[in-house]
Amino acid sequence: MATGSGQDLESKFRIVNDFPVKGIEFIDITTLISDADGFARVTDLFYEEYKDKGITQVVGVESRGFLIASVLAYKLGAGVTLIRKPGKLPAETISESYDLEYGKNEIHIHKDALKKSDKVLLMDDLLATGGTIAASLKLIEKFECEVSGIAFIVELDFLNGRDKFPGHEIFSLVRRG
Repeated sequence: MATGSGQDLESKFRIVNDFPVKGIEFIDITTLISDADGFARVTDLFYEEYKDKGITQVVGVESRGFLIASVLAYKLGAGVTLIRKPGKLPAETISESYDLEYGKNEIHIHKDALKKSDKVLLMDDLLATGGTIAASLKLIEKFECEVSGIAFIVELDFLNGRDKFPGHEIFSLVRRG
């Protein structure tokens, strides 16, 4: 399971304590992506990792996953598929529930979002406990398409989220112990 060469990006994160609830140390990537060089570096690192993998759809998880997924899909010549919270997609959807470190949630994808022939890259900004991505994988698996990789800007190693995805290639630009 791969790890990127983006540890230098960590200096561009903003750490917000007690957000969204007390006891959570939130890693804010908005300071990274608002920096033109940082945003370009993130996109370029992901592109280099996935440019030869035949990706046809980049699936971004709400909401920060959309930011990189859309730019990367453009560079890869792929489409973008959105996984969103309830009530945000206009057509018929399928859903999955999951647990967060600090609560419960549900995600949705359009019922016709993917094809069996798609090669999918699943993207989000951060891997913590893995609940959101596990639910996202369950949604994608319903389409019987190939998941070619799972990618994150940041991975929190101490939460062992990657353990929920045996057999899947995981690529994280920054890993925090």
